[in-house]
Amino acid sequence: MDGAPSTSPKRRREKEDDYDDERPRKRSASRTPPPNATPSYRMAERPARRYTREDSEEEQRHYTERRHSYSRSRSRSRSRSRSISSPSSRRRQPQKPTSLHYAPTLILHGHKKPIACIKFSPDGHYIASASADCTIKIWDTYTGTLEHTLEGHLAGISTISWSPDSKILASGSDDKSIRLWDTRTGLAHPTPFIGHHNYIYSIAFSPKGNMLVSGSYDEAVYLWDVRAARVMRSLPAHSDPVSSVDFVRDGTLIVSCSHDGLIRVWDTATGQCLRTLVHEDNAPVSAVLFSPNGKYVLAWTLDSCIRLWNYIDGKGKCVKTYQGHANKKYSLSGAFGMYGHRGHDYAFVASGSEDAEVVLWDVSSKNVLQRLQGHTDAVLTVDTHPSEKLIVSAGLDRTVRLWRPKEGKVVEEEEEMEVDGDRNGNGNVEHGEETNGYDPDTLPPNPFTEA
Repeated sequence: MDGAPSTSPKRRREKEDDYDDERPRKRSASRTPPPNATPSYRMAERPARRYTREDSEEEQRHYTERRHSYSRSRSRSRSRSRSISSPSSRRRQPQKPTSLHYAPTLILHGHKKPIACIKFSPDGHYIASASADCTIKIWDTYTGTLEHTLEGHLAGISTISWSPDSKILASGSDDKSIRLWDTRTGLAHPTPFIGHHNYIYSIAFSPKGNMLVSGSYDEAVYLWDVRAARVMRSLPAHSDPVSSVDFVRDGTLIVSCSHDGLIRVWDTATGQCLRTLVHEDNAPVSAVLFSPNGKYVLAWTLDSCIRLWNYIDGKGKCVKTYQGHANKKYSLSGAFGMYGHRGHDYAFVASGSEDAEVVLWDVSSKNVLQRLQGHTDAVLTVDTHPSEKLIVSAGLDRTVRLWRPKEGKVVEEEEEMEVDGDRNGNGNVEHGEETNGYDPDTLPPNPFTEA
């Protein structure tokens, strides 16, 4: 029958389902449609829209506007992507500071002899200073008020360490004993730790507060059970007096150093020496400190150098050397600190110097960021606040000095103030006004700390 549709089932399915989900078939070049057939296109074969004379003016205007708006949006996105990657946008990022601007904010008097060690409490509220006058003084960080004077040792005190909860202070003395003090009452624990045969140079609490490590002039390192007040383990550590000890952040390792020029890393659980670090100059090592992330060891030597050691890789290697301070005679110590803009944090090393300065270095570049001047004699000990931008220092001039950066309105309004502390724990402000303008919650996190 002429003009009747084909009754083939195959052709019927094609007509009824032009938009099926199957992959469209390629049209063969040899297949040509009949001259009178209406062209039917699958989705993949539809031709682009083209204008014809039959199109109305409205339709032409509609498609022209759509094409122009599409080209404008593409050009805007291209310009936006160019602006993001342009050098001008990179310049807007805060640059790494090349200098710091700490200034003295408190000067605390009270000790009658040189101060050998100074430490912020872990909660940041107090400063403890230990002196050759056989006393320890606990000061309020923000007002400089003398809270307690701890008396009980029979000889000069070389070292102190706070418990992690800031409730107990341990001290090591030339009387060969270690004492624990209740920082709220100022009273000593009735049982001193007795075991070393000579002066005690350095002590450190474990991160959990249940152990104490000590280094002595008797060349030994002792590990103490704090609750039982007894020696858990004795390490025949060095062939010269042990000048400094420290725990790593998780308490699994101990580091010790000595005037024999060696730095040794110990397994806390077994007492095994895991690593011995020694520089080719073999200078006496006066102090040692784990970095906050536990990956490095910072060591002070009597050749006016501070060295940063990577003790994990291989046999250990010195990766940085900081110079610019004077250290030939005394056992100096220091700490790590933080600086920079919020979200862009950098680390520095702070140390005392025998030329009466406190020196700050950038950890990575080794550049001197600032020299704090104000002490009148050698600065033996420096510490940094656990959460705020504060530095405390002390030394042979018997003063404790607190330093704060000149940033914002707070420090512009500050004046240097001096506080005298007497034996009864009273502090007298002589001049100036105290201001506390740093909120620890607004400060950037420590980049050394790992999540």
